[in-house]
Amino acid sequence: MGVDMKNINRYGVLLAGVLLLVVLATGCEPERIVIDTGAAEGAGAAGYAGYHVGYSWAGEARDVALEDANSYIETILRLDEDANILEARMRYFQRVDGFWSTRQAGNAQVQVDFSVNPTAGTLGSEYVRGDSMFSIYTVNPMSLYAVAVDGDGTVAAAIVEPLTRYQFEMKFPPGFDFGARVNTLTINSGLSIPTTRTSGGAFLAPDSWDAIAGDHLFNFHFYSHVLYEQGVFAGIGGNSTIRQLLEAMGVEFSDGRPVRKAPSYGYFGLGGWEGNYNAIARYLVGRNARDLTSLVDWSPERRQNAINERNQFGVDVPSGATRTVQNSSVDGIAGATVRMSRESTSYQRALVDAGIIEEEDVIIGRF
Repeated sequence: MGVDMKNINRYGVLLAGVLLLVVLATGCEPERIVIDTGAAEGAGAAGYAGYHVGYSWAGEARDVALEDANSYIETILRLDEDANILEARMRYFQRVDGFWSTRQAGNAQVQVDFSVNPTAGTLGSEYVRGDSMFSIYTVNPMSLYAVAVDGDGTVAAAIVEPLTRYQFEMKFPPGFDFGARVNTLTINSGLSIPTTRTSGGAFLAPDSWDAIAGDHLFNFHFYSHVLYEQGVFAGIGGNSTIRQLLEAMGVEFSDGRPVRKAPSYGYFGLGGWEGNYNAIARYLVGRNARDLTSLVDWSPERRQNAINERNQFGVDVPSGATRTVQNSSVDGIAGATVRMSRESTSYQRALVDAGIIEEEDVIIGRF
């Protein structure tokens, strides 16, 4: 059945929240829950107080219905009577291998084959995966790192670089000088190999690896700061030692040599999708929803020009306009490096549910 965006039933939302906690604890969800949003009698009579829910979903701009979408974003706000935001939750649901899960679930399975010597994957439309030491299964690898140490002291490390969206792998044999600097881990050094493209739509898409052959993971671009400004790599840079980098990833050393370690993984920066959406929630709590009617500032002309007559952003974009809204710590919205237009749609729909704005005011973001 369809989802009525008006007057969400509080008990339905609380039930969904309990089910969501079960999902996050187990790492999987056998089927998506469709919430009955029929309102209790008299709902909304006491100002804006209560829970309000909104959605955005993949394919909406192509007239795909919410119930037919394979991924969607849900925003749940709890407001007081004056529309102050008391709680905020945002979840990105997607169907993976026939099951529903959240993109920010954070679970991964990691295996390492130390016999493999990594080779580079290709760039462009004729992409071919390179040879990889790692077998990683996860819903979404954004900001993922993984590491393992073999019994002979060989280290295998992988970092999903956020700008190229390639998984860079490093293999350090027994006897390696871990006092060497991170700035020696350039592509042309053969020590840092972009083996696997983890997703499309990269911010940095060089024509060839030669174009950035002399660069290392922490200086590809100004926006490389998302790796080291906070999180596990905070303070790591080109002048750090490779030992310091590996210690940040959880490797222990004894007498200067790495100690055997089973494959482990984590998320750098804000902490992957979970960190991004938690940052959005922190940004929202304490603000008044009547004053913050969008997560995106739509006033710049280039963004205005990218909204068509159906209030769809980035679909049929005039030359010189934009297809994305990248609001990060650089320009101050939510502190999350995500394309915010689709998240903003979900947030705005929660405001529609609360009666703060109308459906015709919603900007349908790119999904």
